[in-house]
Amino acid sequence: MIIHNIFGHLGTVLRHRHKVMEHCFKAGIPLRGLLHDLSKFSPVEFIPGVLYYQGSRSPNEMERETSGYSRAWMHHKGRNRHHFEYWTDYSTVTKRMEPVRMPDIFIFEMFCDRVAASKIYNKGNYTDKMPLEYFLKAKQRRIIERETSDKLEFLLRMLNDHGEDVAFRYIRRQVRRNKLGRHKWCRFK
Repeated sequence: MIIHNIFGHLGTVLRHRHKVMEHCFKAGIPLRGLLHDLSKFSPVEFIPGVLYYQGSRSPNEMERETSGYSRAWMHHKGRNRHHFEYWTDYSTVTKRMEPVRMPDIFIFEMFCDRVAASKIYNKGNYTDKMPLEYFLKAKQRRIIERETSDKLEFLLRMLNDHGEDVAFRYIRRQVRRNKLGRHKWCRFK
């Protein structure tokens, strides 16, 4: 059982990383793809990943159900800027923890991550509508900065409505615009 879980979890992580890298290269952000999820190989994330491995969903969910929280997830979200949960800070206005706006580069990586995760967990049943459906299912409960949420949803709707080629072409165009100092997102055409 443990050997099965080691190779099952490792295989899932490697397939996911490979798919995210592929997407990041298509999106014009290759460095983000190369650096994506390296913390999953740290003991604090890898060991629970093996212990709670099921193959059909994230081990973090099972760890959370078993322990009441996921230590692996807390480690992961605190080290990976493509997760909106990373982007929280104390507000000088409310004096409470609040979500803050994510830089576009990490929104683009988050998009690549979500599409890859949908592909890995849904295998041959994947369709371009699945990442949007997953996003919308928890939209009302999610603690995410509004513009960040709107941008991610925009990209997921573009994927749903027009497919990967159009979505990745749009992101590449935005990456080029940002490098030129034009940070405002242009309208989809």
